[in-house]
Amino acid sequence: MSGLALLLLLLQARAPLGTFDGWGAFRDPSPLRCFAIARPVEKHANAQPFASVATWPRDGVRNQLHIRLSRARAPDARVTLSIGERRFELQAGDADAWAPDARTDAAIVAAMRAGRSMSVETMGANGAPFADGYALRGAATAIDAAALGCAGR
Repeated sequence: MSGLALLLLLLQARAPLGTFDGWGAFRDPSPLRCFAIARPVEKHANAQPFASVATWPRDGVRNQLHIRLSRARAPDARVTLSIGERRFELQAGDADAWAPDARTDAAIVAAMRAGRSMSVETMGANGAPFADGYALRGAATAIDAAALGCAGR
């Protein structure tokens, strides 16, 4: 089963808005949110890592990045998102990361639209560095489909 097929199974309760290469777009009814989501290129047997870009109309949030890492990171380890020549420092919890503010979210989404791939790098809780890589083909279309799925709501 492909990574996207597995991800689609996990998201069955959500209304699908479309699939675009390795990215899917979905709408959750309550609370209303729409999002584009993909799994990393490399398979992870015991983890469910993903990258998503979400819109939360009730909160006035649009194109907010969320990364679920493939493993727990070391305390105080930096998390860096790389897209082409651009580097973004992310805020992070144990196994999640996000942009520090809306301006950075907007810059990341713009870079995703123009990029071919992105990687999220950090130090694992075991002290070994790791990176989760994502193909960006289809990301822009999925992000647009997610934004349209929540437009006017």
